[in-house]
Amino acid sequence: MNTNTQLLRFITAGSVDDGKSTLIGRLLHDSKSIFEDQFSAISKTSEKRGMAAVDLSLLTDGLQAEREQGITIDVAYRYFATPRRKFIIGDTPGHEQYTRNMVTAASTANLAIILVDARKGVLTQTRRHSYLTSLLGVPHVVLAVNKMDMVDYSKQRFEEIVGEYKRFAAQLDLHDVHCIPLSALNGDNVVERSASMDWYVGPSLLELLETVAIDHDVNTRDFRFPVQWVCRPQTDEYHDFRGFSGRIEAGEVSVGDEITILPSGRSTRVKEIVTYDGKLQTAFAPQSVQLTLEDEIDISRGDLFVKSGGNKPSVEREFEAMLCWLSETPLDKNRKYLVKHTTRSAKCLFSRLYYRVDVNSLEPHAVEQLHMNDIARVALKIQQPLVFDRYEEDRATGSFIVIDEATNNTVAAGMIS
Repeated sequence: MNTNTQLLRFITAGSVDDGKSTLIGRLLHDSKSIFEDQFSAISKTSEKRGMAAVDLSLLTDGLQAEREQGITIDVAYRYFATPRRKFIIGDTPGHEQYTRNMVTAASTANLAIILVDARKGVLTQTRRHSYLTSLLGVPHVVLAVNKMDMVDYSKQRFEEIVGEYKRFAAQLDLHDVHCIPLSALNGDNVVERSASMDWYVGPSLLELLETVAIDHDVNTRDFRFPVQWVCRPQTDEYHDFRGFSGRIEAGEVSVGDEITILPSGRSTRVKEIVTYDGKLQTAFAPQSVQLTLEDEIDISRGDLFVKSGGNKPSVEREFEAMLCWLSETPLDKNRKYLVKHTTRSAKCLFSRLYYRVDVNSLEPHAVEQLHMNDIARVALKIQQPLVFDRYEEDRATGSFIVIDEATNNTVAAGMIS
């Protein structure tokens, strides 16, 4: 396999018992991405439970609590590859009380598979997961109408569900929606095309995952490079060397480009681009590199490099954001928290709670306190200026997490708007 093969991160979401774990198990099994000992283990477990066939959902339901309840609680990650692409799968929970788990998985996903039971159609949880997918800016959506074998592979039933979902998706500004009828249990349209649904002329799920265009999922226009580490080797050979390490979060940069360091506003030019494999003339997102500059400028961790004359990010101490509260301890407006944004950390206060979103009805409600899994619009005041873009323009520089200083726990994740 080519080491430059593209990586696609995707999640599965849907109501309880829609078949998310079974779908992933079928993908892994039919693409020959599981080991014999793994298949043997789940075969024995299925036999002990008195099942007639192997329960492929056991490949992802790894937690003991999940096996006992038959549902997915935590996010189960699985990795597999085909000759065309590498994949990271996040099997997210279906229950509303695990909203925070889905938010965590979807924040880095290129694509979301929203499963719908063909017998039940679009449910409240389908709308909730679609809203979260939209909120987190997942670029591509697949509506997987599962259990088509339970409705006699009805084309009419599939089209009814697709029509209802697309009307709802239009309200959420979800445009790139692909609809596939399938049966995860029997393998119809998962890896191979289904002979039982010859009326469907689109790709199988795996074919779509291998071919969906993700080149433009990263902001390729605006160069963004948060400084993670200032490298000053204490050796005789490199005593004059001063490099700035980090990952390019957006855009590209070349030797000789004029850049501006924010928040200071000082400008200079790129002298060298250094990697473990040697020096480059041009680097682009999401490469991790080390930049050296032509001028000596006071730069530290958390500063952001951007191209001079290009589209500049905002430099502010106050901003508004959509926030998902992740902690079991409610938000205390009178307390200071720590905001971690790219590589910069600063103390913050929540100056205002505008409203909480009912993720089932999408209606806003006035709120004075946030509890676990609540999603709300808030305003924050930061002790030091942050350099950011809007989340819809750049997911990396438009997102942040909130940390409780007392426990060092991550208590919230936010999207700047």
